[in-house]
Amino acid sequence: MGASETGNAGKAGKASRAPTLYVIIAIKLIKGVLMLLLGLGVYRLSDNDLPAEFHQTLEFFHLDPEKKFFTLLANQISEITPSNVIWLARGTVLYSLFSLVEGIGLIFRVSWAGWLTISESAFFIPIEVYELLRTQRRTEKWSVLVILALNVIIVWYLYQNRRRLFGHRGAV
Repeated sequence: MGASETGNAGKAGKASRAPTLYVIIAIKLIKGVLMLLLGLGVYRLSDNDLPAEFHQTLEFFHLDPEKKFFTLLANQISEITPSNVIWLARGTVLYSLFSLVEGIGLIFRVSWAGWLTISESAFFIPIEVYELLRTQRRTEKWSVLVILALNVIIVWYLYQNRRRLFGHRGAV
């Protein structure tokens, strides 16, 4: 094998390995599958008696349904209509498909999937910053901070490596 062949093989091998991209793909695919399952589960609840199911759930976990928190939650649940549940299920399934399309597009390294992922992750950053500033509880702050950090890393990594990962040659 000549020197030029070795150099080209090294470049091709280097371009094909992207462990951080694989982690991002896994996050997108796992999120998509979980959201799809959640959406389908919510859809199954659309024709159920939600207050009765909530009461059964409290009994199953041996929780007192007369406590103020559970009483307030039961009142909120009783106001949910079947059409609201269906809309929530549809929105969740749509969002899950969006994540699955991102993940599959990233697997095939198509440039639109990279830009779609960058745009979607960047879209949520201001919302997460707002939630981080608004949230009072320490556990919630940590979870929002982790999600914010993940989105910042995803945006930064994909933007910085777009030429190597997706074959962008011109200035973008």
